Amino acid sequence: MSTAHTAPGNTEPKEPVRYERRGPVALVTMDRPDYRNAQNSAMTYALDRAFYRAAGDGDVKVVVLAGAGKHFSAGHDIGSPERDAHLPFDRKAGLWWDHSDKEGAESRFARESEVYLGMCRRWRELPKPVIASVQGACVAGGLMLAWICDLIVAADDAFFADPVVRMGIPGVEYFAHPWVMPPRIAKEFLYTGDRMSAQRAYEIGMVNRVVPRGQLGEHTLELAQKIAEMPRMGLALTKRAVNQAEDLQGLHTGVDSAFGLHHLAHAHNAETAKDSLGGMDVRAMKEANSR
Repeated sequence: MSTAHTAPGNTEPKEPVRYERRGPVALVTMDRPDYRNAQNSAMTYALDRAFYRAAGDGDVKVVVLAGAGKHFSAGHDIGSPERDAHLPFDRKAGLWWDHSDKEGAESRFARESEVYLGMCRRWRELPKPVIASVQGACVAGGLMLAWICDLIVAADDAFFADPVVRMGIPGVEYFAHPWVMPPRIAKEFLYTGDRMSAQRAYEIGMVNRVVPRGQLGEHTLELAQKIAEMPRMGLALTKRAVNQAEDLQGLHTGVDSAFGLHHLAHAHNAETAKDSLGGMDVRAMKEANSR
C-alpha cells in the first residue's frame, strides 16, 4: 500500500500506514512511532491510498485516523533518516509538475501544493465521517491531519502546538487556525508556539471529547460505531453542508492566501538564513519548544 521503509533496529521493511476494518469502521493508523509519526512523503501517499480505500468500500461507514505509539504525529518530517522530500511520487492531489528534478519555488511550491495543501483538501472532502484519535503530540503537520477530520477525540495527555513561527513562517500550510479556534486564541497559539492542552482545546471547541489515555481507542471506536448507524448518504450530505458553510465563512480562500504567505516566508529565509526553514532543524526546534 505504500513505499516501504525500515525502522531503526529492524531489518524488515515496514509500511508507514496500517489499514484495518472493524465492522463498518476503517481504522487508518500512522505507523512510524520511532519518529513520533513524523510525516514523510511515503506516509502521506500511504494515507491517501488508505482514505481512497475507505471511500471506495461500500461496507465502510466511518473512518478513524490514529497514530501508533505515544504520539499522534509530531508533524512534517524535517530530519529523520527516512526523509524523502527529494523523491518523486505519483501525484494525485494537483496538476503541478514533479518537484524532484526542479529547484527553488518550482520545487517547493509544487511539492507542498500536492502533499500538504492538496492532500489535506482532498481528505477533508472524503464523503464519510472521519474521526481523529489523538494522543501525545499533535504538532504542526499533525494539526493539519487532525483538522481535516470531522471530529477529534483527544486523550487527556494530548497536546497541540504550531511552533513554526520560530522558523519565521506564519503557520502550517493548511492554515485553518482562525476557523478551528477563535482568532485571538489562534494568534496567541502562533505567537508563542506554546503547547495547548487537550482540556484547553476542548474548552475552545477544537476537540469534541477528552478521555483517559487508556480508553482513547475504545471511546473513539464507540463513537465511530454510533455514527455508523446513520444512513451513508445522509452522513455524506451533512458533511458536505457543514464544509460548505465553513467555506462560505472564508476557509477555502483564507487557506489559499495563507499558503502564499507561507511560501513568501520560505523564500525570505532562503535569502537571509542558511536554509528555507530559517536554520531551525529538528534539534533546534526541540530545544526551543522545551523552554
